[in-house]
Amino acid sequence: MAGSLATGSGGSGGGARRRRRHKAPIADINMTPFIDVMLCLLIIFMVAAPLLTSGVTLDLPKTAAGAVSVDKKPLTISVKADGKAYLNDSETPEPDLMAKLKSMADNGAGLEDRIFVRGDKNANYGMVMAIMGQMSGAGYKKVALITDQDK
Repeated sequence: MAGSLATGSGGSGGGARRRRRHKAPIADINMTPFIDVMLCLLIIFMVAAPLLTSGVTLDLPKTAAGAVSVDKKPLTISVKADGKAYLNDSETPEPDLMAKLKSMADNGAGLEDRIFVRGDKNANYGMVMAIMGQMSGAGYKKVALITDQDK
């Protein structure tokens, strides 16, 4: 009888242990990989965002003037030190600038829109002034020169 009790208790105990091992799968989502990916993307965008501010790199002259507040993204004409002109971020030969500005005006950018002129401090001053003269002659009223602020 003692042997049958030991066998009975041992058999039922083993079966109970086996049943506990086969639990139903956990239905929780592991958030750790998701959070890791989101933090990596956040860091990438924080590093990349300042690099997207200006497509044409220029060495702008420094002034003590304050920053200009703008409601929408203005048209930008940049003149590099080697004499190449850019409309927004695309290289445009100087004779074609007014034709491209006129086509942009026909597509929604009007004569009252602000146009920023960015000239490298080593750029030909005559070329920058010629572009500004052509713009004022074409009827553009809001033309502004862009500089870097003195520290």
